[in-house]
Amino acid sequence: MHATSKLSQWLTTIFRHLERPAEVERLTQLKYVVKTQRERFMSTILNNTEVNNLNELLAFELAKYEAAVQQAAEGGLLIVADKDFPEPYERWSILQAVFFSSTVLTTIGYGNIVPVTISGRVFCICFALIGIPFTLTVIADWGRLFASAVSVFGKHMPTKPKFTNFIGKTWFYAILAVGFLGVYLAAGAGLLLLWEDDWTFFDGFYFCFITMTTIGFGDLVPKKPNYMLLCTLYILIGLALTSTIIELVRRQYATSWAKLQELSGPMAETLRRLGETAGTGLDYTTLQKVLTVSMPKWNTNKKNQHNSDIAALEAITNAILKEVKEAQNSKPKVLQIVIYESSV
Repeated sequence: MHATSKLSQWLTTIFRHLERPAEVERLTQLKYVVKTQRERFMSTILNNTEVNNLNELLAFELAKYEAAVQQAAEGGLLIVADKDFPEPYERWSILQAVFFSSTVLTTIGYGNIVPVTISGRVFCICFALIGIPFTLTVIADWGRLFASAVSVFGKHMPTKPKFTNFIGKTWFYAILAVGFLGVYLAAGAGLLLLWEDDWTFFDGFYFCFITMTTIGFGDLVPKKPNYMLLCTLYILIGLALTSTIIELVRRQYATSWAKLQELSGPMAETLRRLGETAGTGLDYTTLQKVLTVSMPKWNTNKKNQHNSDIAALEAITNAILKEVKEAQNSKPKVLQIVIYESSV
């Protein structure tokens, strides 16, 4: 673990070393442009008071200044002239670089911080190719671990809700995990309310959901660097919980498929025989013969714990036979009259 932490810190330092100088140069250029346009606009107001086309001149200079201000704001500068248009936070600080690395490894990719240099982009490609498989493997392992914990917890519950008899235990565990994930998202939204002054609870919940599903629009991203490590840990655990739900659903499908495979031989033969008679209509005698021949095969291949399933299957089969017989008995008879016309 210590070696992994050192490696992560070293990789993060590489990102900062590659991208921070270019970021400083870009912000310096933006600051120079906006300050220059501001001075020109003020000079136009002060030194051209007697010009006939003053309004047109002011409008022209104002448009250029507004464009420079918009470009500086989009580039990450605060439009505060008294403070020399400062940078609100260092984009490629150590904590921000760690947060960026986590969004790369988890394939979230908010897009608020991106490499702009060729060397930084090449390193990002190599970093993603190597790191993403390892990260997804770790998250999947955490998901299986959490899924096993949920299953053990469910088995040792003193009393289970009655509806578990209808939906099954595995689906109950999945619903339980989804509920816990909802609580986890709400807890994350509550923490973000303490950290982000201009966010609402729904903004925090929306950000957590978009993050845990790895959609990562990037329209809402935490900006305060002081808690980026905690936010990164929260994201990793949340992704593991999401993986838990996927694992529980996968186990449900695997269990259902295993049960179907146990009946695959006799059931396939039964369906084949029914399909052969489907073109000419279902005959009650043939249907009864097919099902009664197949039922003993199912019974001999089953274990004791599946006796209840066999009994339910026999009940369904008898109900089908009864409905088919009643439908055939109530079928109206058709009298066919054939008329031959002759010229004799």
